[in-house]
Amino acid sequence: MLAQIMSAQFFEGAMLICFGVSWPVAILKTLRTRRTEGKSLAFLALIFVGYLSGTAAKFVRAAGAWQTLEAVTALYALNAILVAADILLFLRFRPSPCREQLR
Repeated sequence: MLAQIMSAQFFEGAMLICFGVSWPVAILKTLRTRRTEGKSLAFLALIFVGYLSGTAAKFVRAAGAWQTLEAVTALYALNAILVAADILLFLRFRPSPCREQLR
């Protein structure tokens, strides 16, 4: 049973790392180009809420079983922070009607 739990945590961590690699790349692209084409605030918000929910689930599970947090909890939190940064950049660099009229 312990081996199953460990392998499940390994695969969950691998998933979070794979997803998490994309956020720094997206953030750097937005910083470099100062453009947000192809991004959706609704999509980013949905992903952010998903990572927050995953983090909360880990806290609830650990508190209910009087156990320590699983290591993958940090990956959920890190991904949530990165998505939050991407949301802030989206809001900063999104096209505004005033800027569009000046072009």
